[in-house]
Amino acid sequence: MSELRYAVVCVDDDPYILQMLGFQLSKIMDQSFTLIEYFTDPDQALENIDLLIDEQIDIMFVMVDYQMPTMTGAELIRKLKHKHQNLKCVMLSGQANKSSVDTLKNENLLEEFIEKPWDEDELFNTLRPLITIPK
Repeated sequence: MSELRYAVVCVDDDPYILQMLGFQLSKIMDQSFTLIEYFTDPDQALENIDLLIDEQIDIMFVMVDYQMPTMTGAELIRKLKHKHQNLKCVMLSGQANKSSVDTLKNENLLEEFIEKPWDEDELFNTLRPLITIPK
């Protein structure tokens, strides 16, 4: 059995979205060495990302929704990047503020933006360059 060395973190307040992402991501990621984590609470995601990094798990990317009850995806990305500058962030949202997304991209805080509802092929094509290939 392979050791988990990589992780992907998905944060969305809608459990159905997380379930769908899990189903789709499992098609393009080898879960024998990649942990896919799901959080409906951004604060809980922040804590767990710190734990993963402390355990020397390489986080390939964090995918966040924009509109969540306790903080926006933009706020979450800023908090993540403040602590972990090299973390790659992707926003998946149907309600994102365009100027906020543009600002994140201009400040090199956001790698990609995917609009909900998304097409599975578009999701795969967008994420493939961010997926770490084990040696």
